[in-house]
Amino acid sequence: MALRACGLIIFRRRLIPKVDNAAIEFLLLQASDGIHHWTPPKGHVEPGESDLETALRETQEEAGIEAGQLTIIEGFRRELSYVAREKPKIVIYWLAEVKDCDVEVRLSHEHQAYRWLGLEDACQLAQFEEMKAALQEGHQFLCSTAT
Repeated sequence: MALRACGLIIFRRRLIPKVDNAAIEFLLLQASDGIHHWTPPKGHVEPGESDLETALRETQEEAGIEAGQLTIIEGFRRELSYVAREKPKIVIYWLAEVKDCDVEVRLSHEHQAYRWLGLEDACQLAQFEEMKAALQEGHQFLCSTAT
C-alpha cells in the first residue's frame, strides 16, 4: 500500500512597479536529509486526520505558517504518485496564498533553507518531473482564474 502525504503549494503575489500584473512566487523548502531536495511543505496523514487538515498541520510544523495566514484556492487539487525510498507514495497538494507577502517563515529541523521563487526558478530547484508539472499547473490555474 502506498504511503499517503498531503501538502500545500504556497504562493504569494508580488506587485511589480510599473507593471499591471502581479508576479507569482512559490515557497519551496530544502530538506535537511537525503539529497536535500526542494518541495512545498508536506507530510504523512495522521490517524483521524483529513487530507486538508494534514496539509495545514504540516505547513505549520515545517514552515511556521498557520492556517489563518493562508487562503486555500478553490478548484485546484493535484495528486502525485511516485516511489520514495523504494516505496510507492501518493502526495496530494492544494494551492494556498499567503495573506501577507512578508509572512515570516520559520523552518523546522526537517528543512535547512527556504526560497520564494518564480515559476521557472521553482521548477529548476524542484528536480522531480511530477513536482515541476504540479507547479506549472498551479501557475497556469492561477493565471487563468485571475480577476
